[in-house]
Amino acid sequence: MEKLTCKKLMRMWREYWEQNGHTEIKGASLIPRDNTVLFTTAGMQPLVPYLMGQKHPLGTKLFSIQPCLRTNDIDEVGDNRHHTLFFMLGNWSLGDYFKPEAIRWSWDFLTNPKWLGINPDRLNVTVFEGDENVPRDDVSAKLWQECGLRADQIHFFPKKDNWWEIGSGIGPCGPDTEIFYDTGKPKCNEHCDPSCDCGKWVEIWNNVFMEFNVPTKGAPLEKLTQQNVDTGMGLERVVSVLNGYSSTYETDCFADAMATLERITGKKFDFSKDYARDFCVICDHIRAAVFLLGDEQPTTPSNVGQGYVLRRLIRRAVNCARRLNIDSNALSEVAVAFINYYKDDFTRFVEVEPFILQELQAEIQKFAKAIDSGIKEFESITKEYKAGDTLDGKNAFRLFDTFGFPLDLTIDLCRERGINVDKQGFDQAMKEHQQLSRDKSGAMFRGGVAEAHDEAESVRLARLHTATHLMLGALKRVLGDYVEQRGSNITPERLRFDFLCDHKMTTDELTEVENIVNEAISANVPVVCESMTPDEAKASGATGIFDDKYGDTVTVYTMGEYSKEICGGPHAKSTGELVHFKILKEESSSSGVRRIKATIEG
Repeated sequence: MEKLTCKKLMRMWREYWEQNGHTEIKGASLIPRDNTVLFTTAGMQPLVPYLMGQKHPLGTKLFSIQPCLRTNDIDEVGDNRHHTLFFMLGNWSLGDYFKPEAIRWSWDFLTNPKWLGINPDRLNVTVFEGDENVPRDDVSAKLWQECGLRADQIHFFPKKDNWWEIGSGIGPCGPDTEIFYDTGKPKCNEHCDPSCDCGKWVEIWNNVFMEFNVPTKGAPLEKLTQQNVDTGMGLERVVSVLNGYSSTYETDCFADAMATLERITGKKFDFSKDYARDFCVICDHIRAAVFLLGDEQPTTPSNVGQGYVLRRLIRRAVNCARRLNIDSNALSEVAVAFINYYKDDFTRFVEVEPFILQELQAEIQKFAKAIDSGIKEFESITKEYKAGDTLDGKNAFRLFDTFGFPLDLTIDLCRERGINVDKQGFDQAMKEHQQLSRDKSGAMFRGGVAEAHDEAESVRLARLHTATHLMLGALKRVLGDYVEQRGSNITPERLRFDFLCDHKMTTDELTEVENIVNEAISANVPVVCESMTPDEAKASGATGIFDDKYGDTVTVYTMGEYSKEICGGPHAKSTGELVHFKILKEESSSSGVRRIKATIEG
């Protein structure tokens, strides 16, 4: 039988759900718009408003292929199954079909020879056993039996195993039924079942039946206004398991990157070798870096938030390259392998490949300079340490803050010497540092606009916000369409704007931006506000991040030919209110991100 590949499974997934009346929603950005979490960690995350009853513009039956990024398992990356970035295949019913259709479709996709063709004898399922609030899910169990499963292939498990809810415990929730594949390994004991982690059973699909809602923390369950289905299947895991691979790193999505590393190192990838972990970490982390840098809302390395995670991923990969005795600059070749593999599905990668490689290379070089100084400092700090001693958290944080050492690099260096690291002390020092940064930033409102204390300040803030739109339009004209906003802070005195840019702007470039904005001000064009659908906004030429997290309508502000953007902040009534625009300063904000401070006379 032909080997199943990740690309083939993605094609099959699209074909199957389209045949069954579902519409594909484009994979959302890895950077959530709501800022409640750092990254998009599940396919359902962008759909929460629609699960709660808001109408989705694409209908009630949907499916997606969503890249997700999770950092909770980052220290486990390097084994045979953990990843930071992975793909989740999902299908949804938003108040449309429910348990019968969801279970029968799952069974069909898994066992029908036209699709995955899995032998039903290799499948087991788990079902919610019920508790004092919700009865046992006999409906799902009966449906599985009607599909063809024997009673001994159906297992009833408690809430900790077969109940889904958002991490906060607030919001939509309900019982689930999970599908497990029998790898063929012998049972570890007579009681071995899908709850066992001996390796015999691997979960390949989960169907969540969202019947309930928790309105506030600790509140009793209440029925949702609509019953939803939310399913999830891990792409890399399913391909690995069904092909009988020993790890997900043997799937086709890693093949070219692994071959690149084999060529560079002269070593053959073999999971039994001690260097295998370094191969896996490099491939996982560089793939995640490519997706973060190539995202529609690109992340660049920094010391906070998403940028810190990206910096940590790149620097962990550099550290693994160091252990493999290869030039860390060769990691760019690994990145190119991933770009080439994914460019058909993520066509944006072709356009932004120079930016991805430039940012990756810049961070590698920055770390290379810091690492020599940092290692000298590390040696100085630990020269009197013996095996079993502990590096205190403040020193670990100083290595991070001053020399750019991620904590895991410090841990790796300490591990080589048998030294422990005070992780709690590091976390506390990091928390104090972040609190200080937040205190300095002040209270911010929508769009980075500071709180106004009177009507005059409110008007001025609106005009400065309008100037920000005009400046972004001018920057795109002068530097190129790749320019995107990375941060905004507006006070009654000035605007501060962070944006993607690969170089320090020249005097001529800054003058040209000023001139374009002042031309728009002199034209005194009206600031027109319109409501339209996201498709209409895109067709009209409005800029913004177009994905399926928008509702039915968006607000678009148009200022003649100078700016047309999706926005929700305060604006002037016409550009002439700004009187005159002046750039005060242009400087670096972080790697690949520049900052402009400017003001207006109006």
